[in-house]
Amino acid sequence: MHELSIAYNIVQIADDAARDAGVDHVDAVHLRLGQLSGVVSEALWFGYDIAARGTRLEGSRLEIEDVPAVIFCSQCRTEHALESIQQFCCPVCGTPSMDIRSGRELEIAYVEYSDEPAHP
Repeated sequence: MHELSIAYNIVQIADDAARDAGVDHVDAVHLRLGQLSGVVSEALWFGYDIAARGTRLEGSRLEIEDVPAVIFCSQCRTEHALESIQQFCCPVCGTPSMDIRSGRELEIAYVEYSDEPAHP
């Protein structure tokens, strides 16, 4: 389950950011997760709770924004969300495309914490 190691990395990055901001507790980590990232959300949530134990993130939420797979169609000259990640073809004209514009994301969008840092 590689999601556990990803969860540990997310927690480490967010914990470092909180420390640098002088924050003792993180309320939530907001993550953008692409449909093509190869990461299973449910496994990541499970791993996150384990990874957050004993850190500034213990008891925090992992909020995941699903990012659809989007390709550029050279025939239509526009971007389209894929109907299925099993077939990389334009859903309008059927032209195959490997020009992926989004869907591979695995990024922390932002870390949410209380307004006031714990230490001045």
